Amino acid sequence: MTSPEFRATLGRSWRLLGDFRHEQDDPDRFYGSLAQDSAAQVSSYADLTGARLLDVGGGPGYFADAFAARGATYVPLDADAGELALHGREPGPRTVIGDGTSLPFADGAFDVTYSSNVAEHVRHPWAMADEMVRVTSPGGLLFLSYTLWYGPWGGHETSPWHFLGGGRAAERYARTHGHRPKNDFDVSLFRTTAGRGAAWARSAERRGLLREVRLVPRYLPVWAGFVASVPGLREVACWNLAIVGRRRP
Repeated sequence: MTSPEFRATLGRSWRLLGDFRHEQDDPDRFYGSLAQDSAAQVSSYADLTGARLLDVGGGPGYFADAFAARGATYVPLDADAGELALHGREPGPRTVIGDGTSLPFADGAFDVTYSSNVAEHVRHPWAMADEMVRVTSPGGLLFLSYTLWYGPWGGHETSPWHFLGGGRAAERYARTHGHRPKNDFDVSLFRTTAGRGAAWARSAERRGLLREVRLVPRYLPVWAGFVASVPGLREVACWNLAIVGRRRP
């Protein structure tokens, strides 16, 4: 049975937008809100009770709390031990340090593979996506979402100057703040688009890896779902794109 309470409403979008403005000054509000919403959204596609769930790029333990509360056996993987201990959070007992493009798990090891706002920080995101499919069990769920470069938050803390070029935006940030941005263009932040995600999703279907694939504008209300299918428009309007599918047997 899937989660009945998740609703992609305009009110939800507005609430998330308000919370996202507090990533730096109130991380509990930001990460806690996003984690609760994420667990509810994933639960709308699959029952998490007893599910083995891999979170690629899990970060601090907010997501662990949210997914465990819904009954999942939660395994976070991150390439940076420092990210896992941000904001005073302690890594959980199943925490794994590893590379998302070469996951240290057996084929079909997880019922759900999940990644949120990580692909844009990976130089080869679609290699990571292939790895996520590999470790998903037959019939299991893949949920991969990422921030779109041409959306309003594409440059992260360098936004909206990223529209003038990622390198230029990073240089401007360094001049203004006296240090490089955490999300530094072509170092820890890359130009990841909806078009490339859609192409990967089609490829995964053609290769017989996924079925029931959907492109979902993750934070938008349900009535705005059509924008994910419109090339060009989706790059600026989606904000964040989720690729959702099931592993073929």
